[in-house]
Amino acid sequence: MASAIALCYYHLLVLVITLLVPAIAQVYINVSVGSALFATDDNSTWTSPSGDFSFGFRRFPDHQDHFLLAIWFAKIPDETIVWSANGRYPAERESKVELNTAGQLVLKAPGGWVLWSSNNNGNLRVSNGAMLDTGNFVLISTNSSIIWNSFDEPTNTMLPTQVLGIESSLFSTMSGKSYGVGKFQLRFRTSEQIIPNSSYNLILNQLDVYTQNTYGVYFTELHASELILDKSGYLQVKNSLGGISNLSSKGIVLKTDSYYRATLDFDGVFRLYTHPKNFTGNQTWSATWYVPENICLDIRDNCGSGPCGYNSLCSLGANGMPECQCAPGFSLLDVNNTYSGCKQDDVNYMNECNEMGSVISEDQFEFVEKECADWPLHDYEKLQPTTEFECRSSCQRDCYCAVAIFQDPKTNNGTGRCWKKNLPLSNGRINCSVIERKALFKKVKLNSSPNPGQGRQNQAIEIPAVLLGALVFFIFFAVAAISLVVICLWQGKLTHFYRTLHTTDLDMNLLEMERAAILTDWAYECYSRGKVERLVENDEEAISDIKWVKKLVMVAIWCVQDVPLLRPSMREVTHMLEGILEISAPPCPFLYSSESKAEK
Repeated sequence: MASAIALCYYHLLVLVITLLVPAIAQVYINVSVGSALFATDDNSTWTSPSGDFSFGFRRFPDHQDHFLLAIWFAKIPDETIVWSANGRYPAERESKVELNTAGQLVLKAPGGWVLWSSNNNGNLRVSNGAMLDTGNFVLISTNSSIIWNSFDEPTNTMLPTQVLGIESSLFSTMSGKSYGVGKFQLRFRTSEQIIPNSSYNLILNQLDVYTQNTYGVYFTELHASELILDKSGYLQVKNSLGGISNLSSKGIVLKTDSYYRATLDFDGVFRLYTHPKNFTGNQTWSATWYVPENICLDIRDNCGSGPCGYNSLCSLGANGMPECQCAPGFSLLDVNNTYSGCKQDDVNYMNECNEMGSVISEDQFEFVEKECADWPLHDYEKLQPTTEFECRSSCQRDCYCAVAIFQDPKTNNGTGRCWKKNLPLSNGRINCSVIERKALFKKVKLNSSPNPGQGRQNQAIEIPAVLLGALVFFIFFAVAAISLVVICLWQGKLTHFYRTLHTTDLDMNLLEMERAAILTDWAYECYSRGKVERLVENDEEAISDIKWVKKLVMVAIWCVQDVPLLRPSMREVTHMLEGILEISAPPCPFLYSSESKAEK
């Protein structure tokens, strides 16, 4: 009988313990005043009742002694962070966070100085803190009201049941491994067209990383006063009248046994993610919806670097993810981060510029072409109409020109256009379906790059080189002039030249006839009026190939330009004669001549 009673007591005791354990666990989930966590290796946390979320310290990637005070998904392998307090100011080892008697969570460094603290604007008496199953950490007053909660101070992520109001914002992080405020923001802005009871728009915009000044908008959802991620995983917008509409796609079927989050990622894309609660293997988050559709093309602001950083090109990858590459002649600022932007490989060529901003030696450069590439912002010069040869030449001789964007006349109603860009290049994109332009990257030749550090020591060498270049141009000038003389003397044309001076076919006045005494000026007059055959009159062989004669005359006129910057190099002349480069219409070779005509 006694043994039976003992057995009954034993089973009763087991039943009582079984019933009490969850209650005890629930009690210890509540964070009492004076409780603290420390940034150490034991990774102690305050966890939600279901165990889905944890609050505590996480190590910064690649930094053993730097910690982030955060909230994260506790049951999935990558333990995705959804909120953080000190992204800009990493906490050192042995830092602590404490719920103090003033009703605040306070993060302190080992030396005692405050790195971050929550607000208690009403000076309410605190009862306890709690990590809820929604992912929201709350501080509760003695009268059961909420003093502070993490949902009201979001960082880059929204969770189901969370509401983003007109006073709240999401900020992207700097990168996938950095939790400081990045260069993109989701927020509400007053509508430009004020509509009663619906005067806000939900927008995405770029930021200045250092000052957080806002730049241009690249996505807008009109008439929205609240953004809601409901418990089923749908993003909804609510206007001031109470109307609710879906922002995320209606066709998406979301599962009840999944985790959800909406995150403004470091690349500037706002994405809705899902992750199964019950999973096997290495399953990760999948993006079920995102805006904008193409961030490479949708950012059109004059300020900011775009998703890929300065001097880079952006193309669209999966799930709206930008894929970044450096322009020819550039390399990554951070070899471990393709979104860091790019730096120029060789900047020493600036030492080869003269006081007029022109390069001393054009032959040190070459161009690398890239189709369908463009930086639509920050051009400082535009040539129109123009040819590709003129576009290249203008950029090649200009010290400030890093890249020229050329639009072929065939794609622009017969008018060629050229945009000259200087550094840094911003918001670059490459897309053959929408960009009908060609980027011409000016690059220092490998065998002609100046040796760094020599500076002005090379002046003694550079001066003879400049003189030699001038001598070459003088010789070329002379050869061109002699060529014209030979053409005119060919079969006795010189006497015909003097006779032509007195004809009226070319409509010359009392001043033009005097200038016509200069052989090259006369040649240009004949060319500009479409009378090239006058230069080789009665020469059947030359007339039979008048196109070749015209080409020779055009090249010669380019070579004798008064303005040195307009003269082609020897290499360009060779390419023009060989048909590699197109020969554009030469201007009047004598600056004073054109000025005199203008005055008349």
